[in-house]
Amino acid sequence: MLTRIQEFMYLKPFSLRGSLSYPFSCRIFKPEICLKRTQKFQKDVLWCFSGNWRRLSFNRFSNAAVCHSFDEFGVQESEWISKGIEILHLMEERGVRANCQTFIWLLDSCLNSGTFVEAKKIHAKILKLGFDREQVLCDRVFDIYVASDDLDGAVMVFDDMPQRSVFSWNRLISGFVAKKLYSRVLGLFLRMINENVNPNEATFAGILKACSGSSDVAFEYVKQIHAMIILHGFGSSSRVCNPIIDMYAKNRFIDSARKVFDQLCFKDSASWVAMISGLSQNGYEQEAILLFFQMHMSGIMPTPYALSSALSACTKIELYEVGEQFHGLVFKWGFSSETYVSNALVTLYSRSGKLLSAEQIFSKMQLRDGVSFNSLISGLAQSGYSYRALELFEKMQRDCLKPDCVTVASLLSACASAGALHKGEQLHSYAIKVGMSKDIIIEGSLLDLYVKCADVETAHNFFLTTETENVVLWNVMLVAYGQLDNLTVSFQMFRQMQIEGLIPNQYTYPSILRTCTSVGALDLGEQIHTQVIKTGFQFNVYVCSVLIDMYAKLGKLSNAQGILRRFAQDDIVSWTAMVAGYVQHDMFAEALKTFEEMQNRGIQSDNIGFSSAISACAGIQALNQGRQIHAQSYVSGFSDDLSIGNALVNLYARCGRIEEAYFVFDKIDPKDNITWNGLISGFAQSGHYEQALQVFSRMIKAAVEANLYTFGSAVSAAANMANIKQGKQIHAMIIKRGYDLETEASNVLITLYAKCGSIDDAKKEFLEMPEKNEISWNAMITGYSQHGCGTEAINLFETMKQHGEMPNHVTFVGVLSACSHVGLVDEGLGYFKSMSKEYGLVPKPEHYACVVDLLGRAGFVSRAREFIEKMPIEPDAMIWRTLLSACRVHKNMEIGEFAANRLLELDPDDSATYVLLSNMYAVAGKWDSRDQIRQLMKNRDVKKEPGRSWIEVKNSVHAFFVGDRLHPLADRIYEFLENLNERAAKIGYVQSRYNLWSDLEQEQKDPTVYIHSEKLAIAFGLLSLSNTVPIRVIKNLRVCNDCHNWIKFVSKISNRAIVVRDSYRFHHFEGGGCSCRDYW
Repeated sequence: MLTRIQEFMYLKPFSLRGSLSYPFSCRIFKPEICLKRTQKFQKDVLWCFSGNWRRLSFNRFSNAAVCHSFDEFGVQESEWISKGIEILHLMEERGVRANCQTFIWLLDSCLNSGTFVEAKKIHAKILKLGFDREQVLCDRVFDIYVASDDLDGAVMVFDDMPQRSVFSWNRLISGFVAKKLYSRVLGLFLRMINENVNPNEATFAGILKACSGSSDVAFEYVKQIHAMIILHGFGSSSRVCNPIIDMYAKNRFIDSARKVFDQLCFKDSASWVAMISGLSQNGYEQEAILLFFQMHMSGIMPTPYALSSALSACTKIELYEVGEQFHGLVFKWGFSSETYVSNALVTLYSRSGKLLSAEQIFSKMQLRDGVSFNSLISGLAQSGYSYRALELFEKMQRDCLKPDCVTVASLLSACASAGALHKGEQLHSYAIKVGMSKDIIIEGSLLDLYVKCADVETAHNFFLTTETENVVLWNVMLVAYGQLDNLTVSFQMFRQMQIEGLIPNQYTYPSILRTCTSVGALDLGEQIHTQVIKTGFQFNVYVCSVLIDMYAKLGKLSNAQGILRRFAQDDIVSWTAMVAGYVQHDMFAEALKTFEEMQNRGIQSDNIGFSSAISACAGIQALNQGRQIHAQSYVSGFSDDLSIGNALVNLYARCGRIEEAYFVFDKIDPKDNITWNGLISGFAQSGHYEQALQVFSRMIKAAVEANLYTFGSAVSAAANMANIKQGKQIHAMIIKRGYDLETEASNVLITLYAKCGSIDDAKKEFLEMPEKNEISWNAMITGYSQHGCGTEAINLFETMKQHGEMPNHVTFVGVLSACSHVGLVDEGLGYFKSMSKEYGLVPKPEHYACVVDLLGRAGFVSRAREFIEKMPIEPDAMIWRTLLSACRVHKNMEIGEFAANRLLELDPDDSATYVLLSNMYAVAGKWDSRDQIRQLMKNRDVKKEPGRSWIEVKNSVHAFFVGDRLHPLADRIYEFLENLNERAAKIGYVQSRYNLWSDLEQEQKDPTVYIHSEKLAIAFGLLSLSNTVPIRVIKNLRVCNDCHNWIKFVSKISNRAIVVRDSYRFHHFEGGGCSCRDYW
C-alpha cells in the first residue's frame, strides 16, 4: 500500500532554491509531522520534484532524509526511484560520496515497488563503493534477490553476508519452499545446524512444509525434526505441530499424531482439521466423528475441510444418518458453496443409495470438479444405474473435465454390471487414446468387464496382453475360472503366478479356496491352507473367514472351529460362516450355541448371522427362540432384510404355523426364489404336503422361475402324499426346464416313484441317469427295500460296490431293511458286521434297530433281546419298540412285557407302546391285561394317534379317518363296503375280532372292522377310478392283520391292483396275494 511514508534523500545543510535550510537527522518521519512543520517546506519539495533539483548546489552535500507521501504528491514510486538513481549518478559526478543510508532508502523503495532490475543496478553500485560488508545493506540486498525469485543470487549474497541471522536463514528457506526446491531446503537446514544457528518457530514451520511436500524424505527424518522441535521448546506450538500431526497421520502413526495433538497448548482450526482428517483416512472413522463434535463443542468454528472429513468418515462406516445430520450444518455454517464439502455429500448419498439427493446436490454445485463427477458416477454404477452413469460421463466430457482413472474404472464397472460390452469397448478405446489403458486400475476393470460380459477365453486373451505384473489381475482371472468351477485351470494359474515371481496376497488365497469349496475339493483346499500358514496369512481375518467357510461347508467342522478359536477373534464374517456351516450340516443346536457365544462376546451379528440362527431354530422347531432372534434382528436394523424374512417364513412353515407363515410370506416384497422355496420346503418338512404343493402351484402361476431346490421340495411333498399324478406333472416341468440330466433331480424322482408305489418307474429313472452318486444308489436300494424287493436291493448293493461307490450309513439302513423284509437273517448279520470291519462305519441306533427287526421278524425274539443287551450303545425307544412289535407278532409275552417296561421308562407318553402292548395281550386272549393297559392310557391321558389314510382322485387328495362318515359320498362308500365284505366272505374271508378291540379307543364305536381308514379309502378308490388305474393308498400307521387279509381278497374279487404304503413298507396287492408274502 502506497499510503505509507516513503524515504527521500536530504542533505545537511540542504538549501532549496538557495535560500532555506532544513536540518534533519537521518530518520523516517510521518507525513503529518513533516507537513505541520512548515508550509514552505511543502512548496520547496514540490519545486524539487518539478525538475528544478538539477539547479541545486552540491558544494556542502552530506546525506540526510526527506520524507513525504507519494500519494499526496501524485508521484509514481518507480519514477521517483529512477530520479533517485539519477541523483546518485549526479552525486558521483560531483564527487559527493553516497553513504549507507542512501542505499537503504533506494533498496527499500525498490523492494516496495518491485523494481528489481533497478535494485540490482543499485547492488552493483554498492559493490563498487565497497558497502557490501555493511550488514544492514546485505540484509536489504538479500531480501531483494529472494523477493525477485533469484534464489541463486540470494544464495551468493547470503554466503557473503558478514553475519547471518536466523531471520536470514528463514527467509532463504521460505524462498526455496515457495519454489518447491525441497531438497535444497533440507540441505540448508543441515548447514544451519552445523553452523550452530538456533532455529526458531518459523524455521521449523518452513522445514516441515518441505518435508510434507517432498516425496523423498524418509519418515525417520521427520521424527528427528520432531525431536528437535521438542528440544527447542516448540513442542506445544500449533504452528509447528500441526504439520507434524498431519505427517504422522499420513504415515499411519495415528497414536503419535494423537499424542502431539493432545499436548498442544492451543489448538487452532488447522490442528483439529489435521487430526480429524488423519483419523478418517486411517480407519478411525468413529474417533474422527467424535473429535469433530469435540471441536464444535470447544468453541472452534469447524472449517469446510473438517466437515468434509467428518462426512467422509460417516460414509466409510455407513453412518449415513449422522452424515445427513451434518448436511444440515452445511447450510447453517454457509459451506454449501464449498466444492469439497459438496463432493463429500454426493459420495455420502451415493453410497447410501439415496441417489436422488446426491443428484440434487450435484446439480446445485456452483463448481464441479472431477471428484464431483466421479462420486456420482460411482454411486450410479454401484446401484445398477449403469446407463445414467454413462450419460453423466458424457456430460463430464461436455464440461471439458478430463476423467481420471477412477472415473473410467467406475464406468467400466457400470458397463460390466449392465452387460454393456459395446460401451465398455468404447471406453477401452478412450483409455488407450488418453494413455490410461496401462493403468493397473483400468486394466483390472477392463478384465472384469470381459469376464462378466464376454467369455473367459476373451478375458484370458486380454489378460495375456496386459504388461503390468500385478497380482490383482491374476486374482480376477482366478475368480473368473472359479465361477465356472474350473478348478484345474484355477490351480494352474495359481501355480503360474508364483512361478513368475508374484506373491499371493490376502485376496488370492480366498479366490482359489472358494473354488475348492464350490467343487468340494477338500484335499486341495487343505494343501492351500498349508501354504497360507507358511506365508503367514493365517492371521489375516479375511483369509480366516474363507477357510472357516470352506471347512464348514465341506463338513470339516472341527477344523473350522479350530481356526475360529485361534485366529478369527471377533470377526463377524468368520462367526457367521461357522453358524451357517452348522446349519448346513443340520447341527442346529451347535449353530445356536455358537450364535449365542458370538453375542456374548459383544459381536453384533449381521443379516447372515441372524438368518442362519433363525434357520437353526426352524431345524429344531424352536419357534419361541426363533421369534426372539427375529426381534433382535429387528432392533439391529434388519427389519426389511430379505434373507431374514425368508428364514422366518421357513421357521413358521417348519413349525406348522400355516397362517403365520403365509402372513410373513405375503409381507415380503419383492420375493425371490428363496422366499418361495422356504415356504414350500417348510411345509413339506413339517408334513403339510398339500400346502406345499399349493404354494408350488401358486409360484408357477406367478411366473416365478423355479430352480432345482424348488422342484426337489415339490417332488418330496408329492412323494409323501403318494400323489403320483402331480409328481409326474412336476417331473414334466423338470424336463422342460432342463433339469432332468441333473443328478439331484433324478434322485428325488427315484424317491417319488418309490414312495408312490411305482417301483418300476423308479428303476427306469435310475437306469437312465447319466451320472449317479451315493444318494442315487441309496434311494434305489431303499426303494427296493420298502417294496419288499429284498433280493433286488441286495443285488444293487453289490453292483454299487463294483462301480467303486463307497456305501455309507444310509446305504446299510436300506440293505439291512431289505434283509429284514425278506427274512435273510444270516446275510443281514453279515452286512451289519461288514460296516465296521470293511468300511470303517460305526453303526448308529437305526442300524441296531434294523438288526433287532431282522431277528424279531424271523421269530428269533430271545436272540434279539440278547443282541440288545450286548450292544455297545444304550438302546433307545426305537430299538425297544421294534422288539415289542416282534413279541406281539410272535406272542412272546415275557420279552414283550420286558420291552414295554423299558419303553415306558424312556417315554411314558408315547401312545405306540400302549397300543402294541394292548395288541399283544389281545392276540394272546389276555383281555384283563389288555383292559388294564387301556385304563392306564386313560389315567395318564395318553391319546392314541388316530388311523388316517389318503387317496388321490382326480387331482384331489381325499383323507379318511377311522369310522369316517364326513365324506360327501359316505353312504355310497359304506354300502359298497358291505357289498365287498359279502363277496369276500363268499371266497373265504373271515373277520379277525381281536383287531377291533386293539384299535378302537371307545367301546361305544360301531363294532365292525371294515371302518378302518384304509378300507374306506380303497372302497372310495374302487368307486371313483377307472379299472385301468391302480388304487394307491397311504396310511399313517401299520396295516393290521385283518385289513391286510381283507385287501388281498378285495384285489381278487375286483381284479384290481392295490398299493398300500403304511408306516413300515409298501404292500402290492394283486390277484389275492401281497408282495410281502405275509411277512411284514
